[in-house]
Amino acid sequence: LLEYAQKHRIDEIVVAVDDRRAALPMSELYRCRVAGIYITEIVTFIERECGKIPLNLLNPSWLIYSRGYKTNDLLVRALKRIFDVSISLAMLIATLPIMFITGLLIMLEGGPKSPLFYSQERVGLGNRPFKIFKFRSMRVDAEANGAVWAKKDDDRVTVVGAFIRKYRIDELPQLINVLKGDMSFIGPRPERTQFVDTLTQRIPYYGDRHLVKPGLTGWAQICYDYGGTEDDAMEKLQYDLYY
Repeated sequence: LLEYAQKHRIDEIVVAVDDRRAALPMSELYRCRVAGIYITEIVTFIERECGKIPLNLLNPSWLIYSRGYKTNDLLVRALKRIFDVSISLAMLIATLPIMFITGLLIMLEGGPKSPLFYSQERVGLGNRPFKIFKFRSMRVDAEANGAVWAKKDDDRVTVVGAFIRKYRIDELPQLINVLKGDMSFIGPRPERTQFVDTLTQRIPYYGDRHLVKPGLTGWAQICYDYGGTEDDAMEKLQYDLYY
């Protein structure tokens, strides 16, 4: 293995084992390592290259020995809170005209007595529930039959709602949640209580999302499209674990 690696100028070997009980050529890998070639485990390689932690390859020992989960640094938490409050106040002031126009459009479409805002119970830091605020983008009777996943091109969405959802204007009232301390500006998106109970049972490590404050936006939102299924939740969790 060392001769092959040197012949092809290989500087890193990624170990991706299908059967963890199978014997690895440890002596050959050791020779490569002392010769200056890096030996990397597949989960670490995917984390580094893709910015996510692959659930289908993950084992508890990798998490135990990893350098992540630095959630007890008081200085970092204090600086993050200062950042949250500063950015949220600035954005709240800057977007007041947009929010005023949004409220006016919702009222014009639904009538003067139609509600402008919509609140939902979401799960936050330490599995504590809190109320999240949004501009109403769906019909008033959208969940008359109970909670369901929102999906792309949802027929419950109003005309104004489709526009404000497209540009994420409906999320602006959550700046209040950030100021209150229920949310951070950056973090995993908070999920509804009804869905969290199910997802925690079906998806390993899903509860780890609640080790930090949920965010107005996060790494999963940047890297993955809008999702409304359990498969999407699993895919987004891989990015949330990386964060």
